[in-house]
Amino acid sequence: MNNQKIDAATMENVEMLAQLKLTPQEREEVKGEMEKILNYVEKLDELDTSNADPLVHVLTETNVFREDIITNDNGQVALLKNAPKQKDSQLQVPRTI
Repeated sequence: MNNQKIDAATMENVEMLAQLKLTPQEREEVKGEMEKILNYVEKLDELDTSNADPLVHVLTETNVFREDIITNDNGQVALLKNAPKQKDSQLQVPRTI
């Protein structure tokens, strides 16, 4: 396993992309944490996954949603019955500017 090292140019690029303004001390702390992450990922690459099935989704349920059921009808007629003005099966409202 190689220990991943991050150079100053890479840190400057990360700061620019993440829109960060780090102090020199913060830069060293973040650099150390990023190196630890890269070393861990490199260690994971050593695992033999040849017999492992690809994981498509963490949940075994395929669809947890209910079927769509229409529970109300088109209330247009009832709505228009209560409207003070109507025109061509639509509510007629005052013009606004």
